[in-house]
Amino acid sequence: MDLRGEVAVVTGASSGIGAATARELAARGAAVVLAARRADLLEAQAQAVRAAGGNALAIPTDVADRTQLAHLAEHATAAFGRVDILVNNAGAGWSRPLASTPPAELIGLLEVNLLGAMLLTRTLLPGMLERDHGAIISVGSLSGRVAMEPLYSASKYGLRGFSLALRRQLRGTGVSVSLVSPGNVRTAMTAHVQARLPEPEIVARAIAELVVRPRREAVIPGKHYAIAWLEQLLPRTADFAYRRRHWSPVLEEETATWKY
Repeated sequence: MDLRGEVAVVTGASSGIGAATARELAARGAAVVLAARRADLLEAQAQAVRAAGGNALAIPTDVADRTQLAHLAEHATAAFGRVDILVNNAGAGWSRPLASTPPAELIGLLEVNLLGAMLLTRTLLPGMLERDHGAIISVGSLSGRVAMEPLYSASKYGLRGFSLALRRQLRGTGVSVSLVSPGNVRTAMTAHVQARLPEPEIVARAIAELVVRPRREAVIPGKHYAIAWLEQLLPRTADFAYRRRHWSPVLEEETATWKY
């Protein structure tokens, strides 16, 4: 599991899964480039990595901004010479009904959760292919296998399809592609959940392991595979279970949650 000599870019790294992943990769020897919008929190995470003996660089980045994505790739490559590992983790949660969602916000969510990951992958992939070496890991969601919220699930289903299809396209190139699909994990986006949840380090460890031992997809925690298969094999039962747990009026006004 030694990652010494590897260079990793982790988006959404100012907190939660992204920050935990940056710490995990650095602890295993990788140089890490942390990217997120919140510059102060981002730099604090980079300082924590350095204080623990790791090599870290913070580059404030909004993944919905193409110019900033290009700057991230250029700055990371200039600082370390290359990028070997890309962790597409930046994402935003959503809970507003479709009927009351402004079109601009709908597009913005897709830019953060899906398009940003696609564009950053497109930017860094040629260098990986030239070296016949690289790992691309995207952080999806159980909502990318189980239809829960229309916009959020659409973005995560899209990210899952992108990852699985890219994996097939890059077979034999030396560049691996994997997907991590977490259920609820204790992060800012799940602060409202009262249940006991696993910490983001469980996802970070899975991501680090996928760098060394790539596979198609890892559902975290593993017990959520049962929910994913219920959706596929018994969709009517899944519909019933969803209605009992998540029912709310279609036109009820809720607040969108932009945290990434």
